[in-house]
Amino acid sequence: MSAPPSLPVVVVGAGAAGLMAAIFAARARPPGGVVLLERTRDGGRKILVSGGGRCNVLPQALAPERFVTDSSLNTLRKMLLSWPLGEQLAFFTREAGVPLTLESASAKYFPVSNRARDVRDALFALAAAAGVQTRFGVRLEGLAPEGTGTERSWRLDLDGGPALSATAVILATGGLSLPGTGSDGHGLELLRALGHAVHPTYPALTPLLGSSPAHAALAGLSRTVTLRAPGRGPGGRALASTGGFLFTHRGYSGPVVLDLSHLAVRSRGSAAPQRLEAQWTELDAPAWDEALRLGAGTLGGLLGRHLQERLAGTLLAEAGLASEQALARLARTDRRRLVELLTACPLPWTGDEGYAKAEVTGGGVALGDIDPRTLASRRHPGLFLCGELLDAFGPIGGHNFAWAWATGRAAGIAAGEHARGAGSGPSVG
Repeated sequence: MSAPPSLPVVVVGAGAAGLMAAIFAARARPPGGVVLLERTRDGGRKILVSGGGRCNVLPQALAPERFVTDSSLNTLRKMLLSWPLGEQLAFFTREAGVPLTLESASAKYFPVSNRARDVRDALFALAAAAGVQTRFGVRLEGLAPEGTGTERSWRLDLDGGPALSATAVILATGGLSLPGTGSDGHGLELLRALGHAVHPTYPALTPLLGSSPAHAALAGLSRTVTLRAPGRGPGGRALASTGGFLFTHRGYSGPVVLDLSHLAVRSRGSAAPQRLEAQWTELDAPAWDEALRLGAGTLGGLLGRHLQERLAGTLLAEAGLASEQALARLARTDRRRLVELLTACPLPWTGDEGYAKAEVTGGGVALGDIDPRTLASRRHPGLFLCGELLDAFGPIGGHNFAWAWATGRAAGIAAGEHARGAGSGPSVG
């Protein structure tokens, strides 16, 4: 049997991280070039669906402290900040030719065109201009090291083409979230087989299911709220997120729900499922207590000045109070019960929408297995990992793209330099 054709760098996965890795690996000009393998027919599908089809390319500010990992936070920070936000913005506007605009309300950068396709297509165009050969409809079935020392290479067995041999391999195969975009977690299975530590995976940034018929009746109602997870922060303080909240027919969604959903997901089946509490307005408990004690008129009138009518009515019904109740005659116990519902209302979640609607995968390859500067595997020379495969994810709003861009770039540069240093065989025609 003839030996597989030899390549310097093969990138597996044409998503956000893989495209960036391919671009920067090719710019390192390894002899013979770079091949990008993608299992779907077009690639970049998560880019296309992000931001409601607009693509929230980057956040206004990076927040490493809001990332979630079971690995070292210090290592995560080094990886995330390896490509400063200003340099990333310049890359898209000057090199990719995708002018961005800051949407102040959401603190996110979007393409001026509001077309996610422009972002995806620009990255493919940059890859092609750098000499990357992209092959669609090819799935990586197996990955194994061959040889030792300077003769070491990687064999890639493919479903959709002959096997390949590479000096350097960059895995950017993603996790398990949004399987319709092509993610199936196979890369994680291959890395487990290669001896990498993989922390348990779980759906993150996913909508939650609810059990309240009264809340289901509010489906479609949205507002800005503060959602808290008591006892989850340092010293037992509540973790909190303020932003958009949406009642759905099945439960709850919106940025604040997605940002804290991993706490609920990971507590399922435990003796103490994570409690989530909603503060429905900007008023905190003392402010509401004062408004109810000193205000004039009725409960319905007061709540109606701060809440949508349907939500105000639902909260009053849950408190066992009538809209026509005069504020001057409100009993102390009733006032306290209503204040709690207005400022720390328990969200009766019962489950989650799982990977089907999760925006990212929690867990993944332990960051300690990866060199934070080069994204190289500490276990296997010539293997580089980036993107959602790794044990890290950030909040809604472009943070996970920033992670993909930064880790993809670092892996691409290092893999290209590795291949140049090791030399390569002939490229594939």
